[in-house]
Order: sequence, then C-alpha cells, then structure tokens
Amino acid sequence: MKRLPFNDGWQFRQKVNPFDELSGAVPPYVDVFVPHDAMIERERDPQGDRAAAYFPGGTYEYRKTFDVPEEFEGKRIVLEFEGVYRDAAVYLNGDFAGHRPYGYSLFTIEADEFLRPGEENVIRVECRNGQDSRWYTGAGIYRDVWLHIGSQIHIPAHGLRASAPDIDDVGALVEVAVQVANTSNRRTTVDVAVSVVNPGGAEVAAGVVPVTVSPNGTSLSRQRLYIRAPERWSAESPVLYTAEARIIRDGTTLDETAATFGIRRIQVDPVNGLRVNGETVKLRGACIHHDNGILGAATIPAADERRVRLLKQAGFNALRSAHNPMSVALLEACDRLGMFVIDETFDMWTAPKMDHDYSLVFPEWWERDVEALIAKDYNHPSVLMYSIGNEVTETGTPAGGLIGRALAEKVRSLDPTRFVTNAVNGLLAVMDDAKKIAAQRGGDADDGTGINTLMAGPIEIMNEISASPLVTEKTAESFGLLDIAGMNYVDSRYALDNELFPNRIIVGTETFPTTIDRTWALVTEHAHVIGDFTWTGFDYLGEVGLGRAQYLAEGEPASEAPYPWIAGWCGDLDLIGGRRPASYYREIVFGLRREPYVAVRRPGEDGKLVSTGPWAWSDSIGSWTWTGHEGRSLGVEVYSDAEQVELAVNGRVIGSAPAGRANRYTAVFDVPFESGTLTATSIRDGDRAESFSLATATGQLRLAIRVEDAGITDQYRFARLAVVDSDGTVFTDADRQVEVEVIGSAELVALGTGNPAPPETYGAARHTTFDGRALVIIRRTGSGEVVIRVSAEGCDPAVVSLQGA
Repeated sequence: MKRLPFNDGWQFRQKVNPFDELSGAVPPYVDVFVPHDAMIERERDPQGDRAAAYFPGGTYEYRKTFDVPEEFEGKRIVLEFEGVYRDAAVYLNGDFAGHRPYGYSLFTIEADEFLRPGEENVIRVECRNGQDSRWYTGAGIYRDVWLHIGSQIHIPAHGLRASAPDIDDVGALVEVAVQVANTSNRRTTVDVAVSVVNPGGAEVAAGVVPVTVSPNGTSLSRQRLYIRAPERWSAESPVLYTAEARIIRDGTTLDETAATFGIRRIQVDPVNGLRVNGETVKLRGACIHHDNGILGAATIPAADERRVRLLKQAGFNALRSAHNPMSVALLEACDRLGMFVIDETFDMWTAPKMDHDYSLVFPEWWERDVEALIAKDYNHPSVLMYSIGNEVTETGTPAGGLIGRALAEKVRSLDPTRFVTNAVNGLLAVMDDAKKIAAQRGGDADDGTGINTLMAGPIEIMNEISASPLVTEKTAESFGLLDIAGMNYVDSRYALDNELFPNRIIVGTETFPTTIDRTWALVTEHAHVIGDFTWTGFDYLGEVGLGRAQYLAEGEPASEAPYPWIAGWCGDLDLIGGRRPASYYREIVFGLRREPYVAVRRPGEDGKLVSTGPWAWSDSIGSWTWTGHEGRSLGVEVYSDAEQVELAVNGRVIGSAPAGRANRYTAVFDVPFESGTLTATSIRDGDRAESFSLATATGQLRLAIRVEDAGITDQYRFARLAVVDSDGTVFTDADRQVEVEVIGSAELVALGTGNPAPPETYGAARHTTFDGRALVIIRRTGSGEVVIRVSAEGCDPAVVSLQGA
C-alpha cells in the first residue's frame, strides 16, 4: 500500500463533557502539528500527581478535515496510528471507527466504509489519561499518523517481513514473507516478486512466485533467497539491507512495499553468553523511558536519533524500553546507529499498580498488543529480545506462571527468531514476606509501602532477600519459562544461580547506577550474565526526585521530591542530553575511557548531612567555578581505573590517593577552592599517565550557541546554549534568564535545561539556564534562512544562522 504522512492539518483542544458544552463555553480548537504531546502544555499542579511530574490528567480531542479524491472509490484505505495516549477512540465523519486502550501500541483503522470520496471528510480522535502510570506518559497523538492507500489486491501495512534464519561464512539465506490481501469477491492469482538490495543500492537476490488469494482473504508468500558474502549487522557495523516486494498481475504492478532489515546471527547459552555473528557481546545497557525530555512525549524522529547517538557516545551499546513498546523512530535510529534493544510490553498484567492502569483491560487486549509489538519490531535487527513485563507482582505466584507462559509462547509463535525475557524483581515477587522482614528490621510494614520505598533501603538487605530460598522457590516458574532471566536489582543471584540453575542465562534488566562497579564486574566475570541495564541512561519526566541528593538536619529523606521538581534526576545524561559525572564514571568502569574524570561536590548547607538513595549519584558537577566560595573546602571526586591518582591545583600537588577497581574507581579529596586549574593525573606502575583538568571561568560573561548536526532530517534542529568566558569555559554558577527569538520559516518548539526542578515551562521563549547551559529546539516550517537569536541581561546577543533550501 502507498503510505502517506498524515501529520499535518490537525487541530486540538482539551475536551469537556458534551452535556456541559450545551450550557457553557466550548474550548476553542488550536492548530497543532502531530506528533503532539497534549500533557506537556498543561499547567502543573503543586498538589498533583508526583509520578506524573505534577502534570494533571485530562481528556483531549483532535480533529482534521481532509479531502478524499474520487479516484479513491473502491480502494483499501487504512489509517495507522503509531501511538495515542491513551484510550483512543477514532471517529470518521461522525461515526465510531475504532479504538485502542493501550497508549503505546501501534494500531490501524480500516477507513473505507466511513470515508466519502470526492468530498471533504472529518476525522476526530478522543483520548484521555490520568492515574494510569508511575511515570510521565504524555497525552494525545504523540506518535506519527499515516494514511495507507491500496487496490483491492494489496500488501497490508507491515505485511512484509524479512529475516536471515541461516547464516555462515559463505552466505546467508534470507526469508522474505509477504502477506497478500484480497478485498474483492473474486479469487485471484498474482505474482509476488521480491528482491534484496544491498547498502550500495545493488540487487543481490530476487525471486518470483505465483500466489492465489481467496475472496476477502489473505495468503502468505514465503521466499528464501541466497545472498553470497553478506555484510552483517552489528552494533559496531550497523549494515542495513532493503527487502522489496511487488504484486504483479498481467504484467502490471498492483502494489509494492519495502522494508530495511539486517543480516545477523544471535545465539545465547550459559557457556558463551550472548553471541552476535559468533562474537561474544556484553550488553552495556541503559533503561530509558519514552519521553524526549523538554519535548515531552512527542516522538520526534530527530530527537529519538539524537538520544540514541548521545547514549552511544557515552558508552552504551544497548537500550531497554521502560516499560512499554518503543517507537518506530527510536528502533530505526537503533538500527542505523548500532544499538541493541530489549523491547518491553507492559508494566503490569492483571494486578494494578495505579488506579486506572492497563491492568483493567489486560485480559481482553494483551494478545492484540503483543501482536502489534511484534509487527512493529520484526524487521529491526537492533531488537535482540522481547520483555513480557516489568516487575509484575504475579511473577511470584502460580497464576503469574500461567500468564507469563501464555505471553512467552505468544511471542515465540509470532517471532521465533528472538529471545524472550521478563524484568523480574525478586523483592516484589515476595512483597508480603518482604514487608514482614522489613518490619522485623525496623522498617515500615504498612500495606501502603511502595516498591520504590522498600527498594530505597539498604542495598545489601535487598540483595539478601532476593538471594533467599524463598525468592528462589517463588520465581522458579517465572524464570523457567524464559530464554533469558531478566533480573531487576538482584545481582546477588548472578553467581548463586550459576550453581542452582546451570542452564540459566541472566541479564540485569534494571540495576542501581551507584553499584555499576560491582554489577559490571559480575557481568564480565560470569559468562552466563550477558549484560547490565542501568536505571537510567537518559533522565526522564516524572517519578520526581528519585535520584536526588537531600540535605537533612534531621529525619528521614522523602521518597519523592516536592513541586517544582519535574524529573527523576537519575540519568547518566540529563534532560537535554548533557553528560553527568555518573556517565564518565560508567565509561571508565566499562573500560572505554583511560583519562580520569573530575567532579566537584556542590557546597552543601551548613549543619546538614547529604542523603542519597541507591539511584542517586553524589551531588557533583564537572566544574571548578565556585564564585563566593574562595577558601572553602570542597569535595573533589576523581574517577580513574589507575591504581593511583594525583590531584593538583594550579600546578601545586594537593595529594595522591588510591583509585582503580579495588577502590571503586574513585578517590576523594578535600580541596580549598581557589580559581585557576584543577588537574587529576593517573599514576600507572608508578609513572604519571593520562590527565584531566577543570578550569575556572573568569572575566566577561558571553552567550555561546552551537547548532548540532542535522542528523536524519533538517526539519528539527537542536542548538546548545551556554554562558561562557572568552575561552569557552562555562560559568556554571552564573545562570541567566535567556530569551530566544526565531526569525524565518521556523518556530521555537522547546527551550529548557537539565534542571530537574525548573521554575519555568518548556514552551515559552524565556528560560533560566542551569549550570550555565540550555537547549533550544526549533522546527522548520518552510524553506530559506533561519536565524536563532539569544539574549540575556548583561550579555551581548548570540546569533546563529541556518541555511535552508
């Protein structure tokens, strides 16, 4: 079928009860561009839902008026929504045409019977959210919409699947499966022609077979094509081929489609671990939520590609979607850039975690949502495995064994080429017993105790419970039905399970960022442990303050942060993609960085102690600019894999201390602040080796703006903004409110920072920098030159020009 973008021309409003509209003012529609996040525009409520970053829920309505040409009469017309959050109901010309409860599933609407060719048509989409998630979901039509048009004999959307079931050093067998649909009342026979094109555009294999299709039925054509000496897809060499298919009758092409795919072989066993193309791979993984930081939940392909690129540059080679299916755009970016993927289905099954979550419809909808996941993922070589859930409470029960087995076998029936996992939390699997244990140890055993509250306790107590015979017994079936046992915060089982279950393969589906030195050592030392996925790679909206440091005079730390907190603040990268100290530490632990890194703890509040939980890094930044703190002793952290590090200020050695793996890759110094240069040097075998320096920003403040490379499209552009000195050193302690003006055929989409508790919104043209930095995101609306002008009090304006066709 011919696929056309259907993102333009939408209008949006917040919906009210239609009976109320009869007697009151009707909210006006406003023009929007889809993908669109209806939630990020809402005013936050300081007394609202902390899990949702204090954004309120609501009901939303979209509409679009469009023409349907007369020649579309008799055609198959399908609308495809990649994601609507949530409980989407679609109306065409006033008639109900379909709905989808799950907010993360791709779904289609057969529009033929509702449309009026030769006339103006109206589509309306209603959706709603609220008290249905433990994180920020966004709302509305937040992913792409497509219009598919085909003849009576056609290839349906996602009707082409390509895989390479047999690969050796000489060649590869590629199976191309094509679904042929017939909406006419006559049986028909057509030819299905398929071909494979290499990255250079040359055809490397082709075949043609006749296929007969019943009236109002479908037939599946499978062709096995041989490719000699194929280039294989991997994270280091993400080579993509293209499979093309045509339906031909009497020499005329009735329909055609194409899809990219990769030729690669994946294997897993407890002796060799995970192998890709015969080479053992350890997954350096990051969990990520689906939002794009200051853009909200809107799935902008350029933003998704940017996120993958920045995470890969930071040392990750794998992503786990948390806790829902990834967007098509994100998968495509992982394919292009070389990033392995665990794609996840659900955060709950039949037991609810929120008042109005997916558990209410799980029994009726889970199979269709699994089918949608596989249809979306099948051709993407980046996807290694499917996760059938995240920390679902049923995993410790016989009922959970039944549900998990049904899910796993459904996935295998649809895609036998990949592995099945489940992100199981051992503590959650024995929650009732864990509360009793916590009570015995002086914890809170109240039934309202949340999982994050229990998990925020001493890590070793968690590990003790997770390694107990009780957890071994209660999770045996849930782990036993999987290809790979996914474990959340259960590294105490890694070595233990190699003895108890010698055929069990483990992946750390979710781990504390503060224990990466320990967990990565276990991953590298045990073949049956194939990787680690930290919580989280990229900071995210909602679940506010999970990773924050708290300064306490007395009392216990709060589990979640008050308004205006907006982010979890536990990502290696912040909301705008800036690397935090934990990111450089992890890169050293992974063995990817030889140079040391220096982070300086922010001056705390006198008389108060800093408290951090297992998701919280130290309250530090990579800066030696601390105006007003001259002479004050600051905590300086030096990360290095060398056995010793030396620290100097302005060339004067302050001291040396052990680092490396034996000292958790960290040396800590107390250093009185003086402006100048702070330098850390690695000492290896007694010799001074690599060094890293921080310099103090001095002199006149100025604004600097740099536009990042365009990536896959020039439509969305990202510009990094900083307050710097003449040498380009950032004034991390001289934040300014900046104002952005966009001149030309473009609009400002978002302006924001990595600040986890911003006082301003992301949609305005004014925003205060955080640690001296901000990010400007624009969208082109036409051709020609676009100018971004940024101004701030006490600084000369900064201007950058973007040339366009």
